[in-house]
Amino acid sequence: MGYRPMDEATIAQLRNFVDRLNTESKKGSVIVVEGKRDVEALTRIGCTGHVMALNRFKGINNFVDSQCAIDRKIILLLDMDRTGKYLTSKLMKQLQSRGGNVCLFYKKSLARISNGKVRHVEDLISYAPLLSGITSARKDLFMYI
Repeated sequence: MGYRPMDEATIAQLRNFVDRLNTESKKGSVIVVEGKRDVEALTRIGCTGHVMALNRFKGINNFVDSQCAIDRKIILLLDMDRTGKYLTSKLMKQLQSRGGNVCLFYKKSLARISNGKVRHVEDLISYAPLLSGITSARKDLFMYI
């Protein structure tokens, strides 16, 4: 099973993905990722929305308590590894049992766009130069934008 190369269509789909995340966040949604590297990766690819790191809270129950008190859409964008799948399942059960509005569309969308190549959200940072329009061999110039 091979991966799709990063062609213009895939880059356009990733840009659309980021734009849709930003639009959802402007409507009041919160994007939940596992850690600070995931937050940094989303920021570097252009996500300007409200991104929260799950590990900032002292456990899943504290996170669920804090989010159920505020009525807003919760976009789970956890990793697609074993730990991420476990956390997604646990969060889904607890948030839905308390009436939380949970969305997994963006997690599935990212997997479909990258054809499974992006298993960790922090891997998106490698696509930041492509999404910002830098196409030369000097990818290090992205640091100065």
